[in-house]
Amino acid sequence: MTDKAAIRAEGDRLLAAFVQAGAVPVETDLLQPAETLLDLYGEDIRARAYVTNDPVRGEMMLRPDFTVPVVQAHMAHGADPARYAYLGEVFRKQDRKSGRASEYLQAGYEVFDRQAPEVADAEVFALFRDLLAGLNLRPVTGDIGILMAAVRGLETSERRKAALLRHVWRPAKFKSLLDRFAGRAPVPAGRLQLLERLKAGSPLQLIEEAGTFVGLRSPDEIVARAEGLVADAEATPIKAMEAALLYDLLSLESPATHALAHLRGITPMLPAIGPAVDRFAARLDALAAKGVDVATLAFEASHGRTALEYYDGFVFSFLADGMPPVASGGRYDALTAVLGAGAFIPAVGGVIRPELVARLKGAKP
Repeated sequence: MTDKAAIRAEGDRLLAAFVQAGAVPVETDLLQPAETLLDLYGEDIRARAYVTNDPVRGEMMLRPDFTVPVVQAHMAHGADPARYAYLGEVFRKQDRKSGRASEYLQAGYEVFDRQAPEVADAEVFALFRDLLAGLNLRPVTGDIGILMAAVRGLETSERRKAALLRHVWRPAKFKSLLDRFAGRAPVPAGRLQLLERLKAGSPLQLIEEAGTFVGLRSPDEIVARAEGLVADAEATPIKAMEAALLYDLLSLESPATHALAHLRGITPMLPAIGPAVDRFAARLDALAAKGVDVATLAFEASHGRTALEYYDGFVFSFLADGMPPVASGGRYDALTAVLGAGAFIPAVGGVIRPELVARLKGAKP
């Protein structure tokens, strides 16, 4: 086990480096309102966070990460542009046999800058690279924005596109939906039975037959959901070519420059990804200007899809065998609009785990 003093010293080193890079050090409350996180991520976050009830403040969570409270504070009264740094504990529930810590330090760096987002992406990545030099870590990058653009460009119903976008961060569910929407997998038996019942009578009639209400949905919400299920069942499948291109995109793993060439090749068949691919190209130029070898930099189109659900563009991790990510981060532009009540600023950031850095340094001869 790594000594806590060594972990804290490593965290202090990282925080000092972030401040030297131009960040303002900030603090956030240890207890965060659960409502905000549940609104953002749905009930999934409840299984991964420590939740408690306060008699005055209502349902609260031990801080699962820093990004959401930092974005909230910035959108309320932050400067433009701005850079922030922080160091503190975060809390995540872990599986009993995972061996992962449920409480650990997190050092982070966040950039809010609307002038040159791709340059900001490169700034954060290169800063992390420099701070983690000599640890033999494997950097991996991705771009969730390309996948989201591909989904938005599909010739299918808005309801189906919304369902796919909602599950971008749940790869198994996303693939299951894509298989069904593309006609590659049958409709589940339970859903078929429900659809037959809905077609046999009106939703209001079925509500009356069901008896006492259980749950929080109103009759109008139930009717809207039922009508949506019927409409979805009648939608034509996603075109075979579009589905094939999306499957191809999901599996794309190669050096970044090769990935760019591949994406340029499929853009004429999937034109909706064009602007996102242009941003990817601009980011590679910015990374190269920072001394990153983009010809060998790993790119995985699906990278970052099991992280918290706010990344919507560039994502990256620095990995070591047998460990959780030592560092990770990405772009979360849409989150600033959600938490800023419509106000918006491009934003990118990342976190480093001092405990893992200290452990790797301790393991070196």
